[in-house]
Amino acid sequence: MSPRIGLDLPTLLQTATEIADQKGMEAVTLASLAQKLEIKSPSLYNHVNGLNGLRTKMAIFGLEQLHHTLIHAANGRSGDVAIRAMSRGYVTFVRSHPGLYEATLQAPDPSDPEVQQAGKPIVDLVLQVLEPYGLNEEESLHITRGLRSLLHGFASLEQKGGFGLPLNRDESLDLLIETYLAGIQAKKSKY
Repeated sequence: MSPRIGLDLPTLLQTATEIADQKGMEAVTLASLAQKLEIKSPSLYNHVNGLNGLRTKMAIFGLEQLHHTLIHAANGRSGDVAIRAMSRGYVTFVRSHPGLYEATLQAPDPSDPEVQQAGKPIVDLVLQVLEPYGLNEEESLHITRGLRSLLHGFASLEQKGGFGLPLNRDESLDLLIETYLAGIQAKKSKY
């Protein structure tokens, strides 16, 4: 079967992202994607290797989009200013693309070399932003892991409606990041 004219992987991923962002990743199936594209499901196999293949491609696409968002946020900035901007960018990405973000966490095989390769530039960007702090490589990796944990935790709780108090969530995020930055400064001043 030859591919439908105009149907390509970017179109499939954009459409799958729309489904995921509106209804969650569990709603992304080959049948739902084919229905939205107004094609027959077998046509999808010209572009992806089944549902696992689609989900792997979505995870890679999501990581690439997150990286693009973080680069844009950090552009021309360094140190504390860059971390603040990237943190807001991360949370804004999750707010805008909750399903696609979910896809980045649910790759069928997170150890897949393509998935690993798509995530590496994000880690490299954070490590680059951390260079002015003068941390050694291992400390920088721990600090990077901590930042991801903070941002993922905040974004996930927000996404699931976990912040019920009538407080401004952006102010909470800013306070969280300022506390994180103070921790880096305290760590740095110990040495």
